[in-house]
Amino acid sequence: MRVVWQLLAVVLVSMVAGQSVAAAEDDPWATLGLGLVASVLSVYVYVWVVGRTEKRAVTEVDRKGAVGAVGRGVLIGTLVFASVVANIAFVGHYEVDGWGSYTGAVGLAGFMAGASVTEELLFRGVLFRTMEERFGTWGALVPTSVLFGAWHLANPDASLWGAAVIALSAGPMLGAAYVATRSLWLPIGLHFGWNFAASGIFSTEVSGNDTQQGLLDASTSGPTLISGGAFGPEASLYTLVFCALVTVGLLWLARRRGQLMPRRSKRADAVALAR
Repeated sequence: MRVVWQLLAVVLVSMVAGQSVAAAEDDPWATLGLGLVASVLSVYVYVWVVGRTEKRAVTEVDRKGAVGAVGRGVLIGTLVFASVVANIAFVGHYEVDGWGSYTGAVGLAGFMAGASVTEELLFRGVLFRTMEERFGTWGALVPTSVLFGAWHLANPDASLWGAAVIALSAGPMLGAAYVATRSLWLPIGLHFGWNFAASGIFSTEVSGNDTQQGLLDASTSGPTLISGGAFGPEASLYTLVFCALVTVGLLWLARRRGQLMPRRSKRADAVALAR
């Protein structure tokens, strides 16, 4: 029952936050402010509902080290997406025509902050964490990644291919970021860095959403497997490659730290043997 309450609380605050930010989309500074407020409010709601339903300290969003973890995540997400775009540009399917709109980038920062925080609280904070307790890390990583990909099918220019790539790339990468740190701050930062780089810096489509122009006046072209088509570079094969590299690195780190969790039955067997 606790999962139901957690899902309801996070989804409700996500809907309210999304509507509030969308209502201010014509004012980039208001969008930025509302996006940041929505992000903070979402975390507080998550802490409240998880603390009440699980009777524990909510350590996965502990404020200690949060700024550094978010910063590292933003850096990783930005660099990974920049690598994808650089490869698309190298084969001639991404072109920059000049500068775009810095106010557009400001508004996108607020929008992407709200989306990144609420989605990570929902998918990694509630769904992944709950599934992992029962089915272990691998048993949680696969279904939550599939659900994360399917979540993006509701976007205007969504496609099955784009959702599949997200399920195979972003889903595992963000899940691995949580497992390696046992904190939601790194995946939140990584998610924001990726989304903001895609929209606010390189001015590409994000998961099939018709986003406004960011810092660069740019365009993509060419086959979907390379450029991602209307879905954006997230549907590119380059995204699969670079996200897979990051995922492997994070899972290696998680294993080295002893953070991978076996399914509940194996944990019970291990305890029995220890006795």
